[in-house]
Amino acid sequence: MWTGVLLAAAGLAIGILAGLNLPLVLPQVYAQYLGLGVLAALDSVFGGIRAALEDHYDNHIFVTGFFSNILLAAGLAYIGTKLGVPLSTAAVVAFGVRLFQNLAIIRRHLLKK
Repeated sequence: MWTGVLLAAAGLAIGILAGLNLPLVLPQVYAQYLGLGVLAALDSVFGGIRAALEDHYDNHIFVTGFFSNILLAAGLAYIGTKLGVPLSTAAVVAFGVRLFQNLAIIRRHLLKK
């Protein structure tokens, strides 16, 4: 189990380093979608870590949840932009609450050991 967590942490660190060092510039119009995608991805990662610590991690559930969260967040932002309604705020609130709940559960689980 810890091997998977270490591999995920290493992949996250490599991704952050690559993202900070590659000269990739995206148009400003995509900033909202990218931010929501990152938030949704972090929610999935912390949910996966929580599931691994609780010994009920399933790779198929993680992968499908990861991509469906990202697509849902981007879809809400796109529809909200087309309607002129800030639907992305709902995604930020929902994913933010889940992110902090998962982090709290992970913290409590690690402190019990």
